[in-house]
Amino acid sequence: MTISWLQAAILGLFASLSSMPGMGGSSIGNYTLGRPLVGGLVCGIILGDLKTGIICGVAMQLVYIALVTPGGTVSADVRAVSYIGIPLAMVAIHAQGIAADSSEAANLAKSMGTLVGTIGTVLFYGTATLNLAWQHIGWRAVEKGEFKRLYTVDWGLPWISHMLFSFLPTLIMCKLGASAVTALQEALPMDGLAMKTLFTVGSLLPCVGIAILLKQIVEKVTDFIPFFVGFTLAASLGLNLVSCAVISLIFAFLFYEIDMVRQRGAGAVSEPDYDDDDEEDI
Repeated sequence: MTISWLQAAILGLFASLSSMPGMGGSSIGNYTLGRPLVGGLVCGIILGDLKTGIICGVAMQLVYIALVTPGGTVSADVRAVSYIGIPLAMVAIHAQGIAADSSEAANLAKSMGTLVGTIGTVLFYGTATLNLAWQHIGWRAVEKGEFKRLYTVDWGLPWISHMLFSFLPTLIMCKLGASAVTALQEALPMDGLAMKTLFTVGSLLPCVGIAILLKQIVEKVTDFIPFFVGFTLAASLGLNLVSCAVISLIFAFLFYEIDMVRQRGAGAVSEPDYDDDDEEDI
């Protein structure tokens, strides 16, 4: 598999859109287009291999399933993971002759996504730093009463930042990186120590994402029970993602009903018990 300049440019455009607040806010940009689960679909369409793209996206999403950016603190950049890591992982999978639906392909994708995601933090902070210049221009426009210039500051100038730190790095790394990944096929054979280490590390990375997610949602020990039940069902019955989603929906509905009963019971206890007869006697 090779990546043409046109394909690399389209990937660079999506990398820019995935982090643009102008795309309807972070709900459409970073938290939708930028996620590997969606990025895998987009990369699969662009590169003409939908199956491999989705598989790589799903594998990388496990690692970054609980990734958030509190206060602008970024440990990994999902924009780079989705539109640099996934294309390069797809090229590496084809170059190594690995079956797309194999565990080796998923582990290779996780490893490459983690590497690129860490490098992508430089792109994230570079974009944020350059955007400070546009912010100062906006403040000067406000002080002068030139409010119409804020449209340019909000919608126009940030594109310069994303062209420099999203579009161009994605374009160059996808085009030139694909050739480098293909060249590594002879240097890193499948049965070599380097590739075995890469696969081993990749197989362990989802544990990090799941652990971070559990740390955010588990408040007491009993919260682990639904997790272990779902894991046991999936492992013992071989359930697919759709079946797991249905079981999760059932658990969510049961917990919702239990919470509603508790709230109604607490409300009934807190209401004062008035006796109409006593009031009449008084």
